[in-house]
Amino acid sequence: AADMAEQEEAADWFEESKQPISMMSRDGFKLHGWLVDPDCVSPTPHLYAICCHGYSGDPTEMAKYAHRYARMGFTVLVPASRGHELSQGRYIGMGWMERVDLMDWIGVITAADPQARILLHGNSMGGAAVMMAAGEASLPRNVVSAIEDSGFTSVWDQFMFNARSLYHLPRWAARPLVATMSLICRHRAGYGFREASCVRQLHHTTIPMLFIHGGADDFVSPASLERNFDACASIDRQKMMIPGAGHTMAASTDPERYWRRVTNFVTRTFGL
Repeated sequence: AADMAEQEEAADWFEESKQPISMMSRDGFKLHGWLVDPDCVSPTPHLYAICCHGYSGDPTEMAKYAHRYARMGFTVLVPASRGHELSQGRYIGMGWMERVDLMDWIGVITAADPQARILLHGNSMGGAAVMMAAGEASLPRNVVSAIEDSGFTSVWDQFMFNARSLYHLPRWAARPLVATMSLICRHRAGYGFREASCVRQLHHTTIPMLFIHGGADDFVSPASLERNFDACASIDRQKMMIPGAGHTMAASTDPERYWRRVTNFVTRTFGL
């Protein structure tokens, strides 16, 4: 990683600065997160960023993103997704259940500060949750803009892609398997893989969006970038492909280009 020193510094900072925060999910689980204060001399008031980690990850993997936003003057919330780290939950919702949790975390911030202006940033499954939340009709106007990095197009597409890339199943064999998984998921967790779609949610998005993907991502197809970008209804939308970057490795592969683009996007959409 080209940003190893930054990652280590950010991890130490996150460990020292984080404060616990929790809330109850709508289906009765205690969800946990970490809050960090702005890391600059005179931060603009009412700025918040929510950084969402990926599948099987934890809040610490978002430390370098949180540190960048804290240095820009944001108070940063890094929630642990349901069933991860200190958050309860029976099932991982692949972004679909997490979008509801994310809406509720947004609600925690706006209840405490009605003038809050919020940035969303998610990686991988966190990116899917951000895209799915961004398309909700009830998204509060406090959410100013959103960034997704390495998110998939839908849970169905993602499991089809993994069945072929990880298990080398032909499409005819993968389809009934994924369909069966989807039925079980609907029965147990209350959602089907096709409805859990970033593409469909993005048809309703109005906030500025930045889509990022690694050109060498072998876990979530790089083709997801174009499909999500094309589906996005926002007038203000941007995309960036980082050649040679693996899954969620765009910032580590070309930190200079990554952060120049992200900083410009955030500075512009927030009027900083």
